[in-house]
Amino acid sequence: AAEYWHQHIATSPQYNADVECVAVLVLTTRLRIKGHYLVSVGSLNEAMAHPREIFRIAIMAAAHAIVLMHNHPSGDANPSDADSRLTRRVRDAGELLRIDLCDHIIVGHQRYFSFKESGII
Repeated sequence: AAEYWHQHIATSPQYNADVECVAVLVLTTRLRIKGHYLVSVGSLNEAMAHPREIFRIAIMAAAHAIVLMHNHPSGDANPSDADSRLTRRVRDAGELLRIDLCDHIIVGHQRYFSFKESGII
């Protein structure tokens, strides 16, 4: 997913590395990437993302699962309290919709943080 971010999201015209950007990867039942959607382009240290915007494209694309991703312009990939709260809200909304949240990945400079790899989800 981090490689996909660098190849497809970070190179899109809407992406701005100087602010937080939130993207959703839409996945098939085999957990293959069908595509992505840039949900929000925010400010230096915050991007507004609500579960309804996050799941809108997933529902339209008949996604089985999603990966939530965003960048930290500071380069520090460690999650904030707001990142953890968003992860819980999106996971809970996904359970209601029966669309799995496979991971929430924060992209920093030369590193990333995975909520899944860290055992948080």
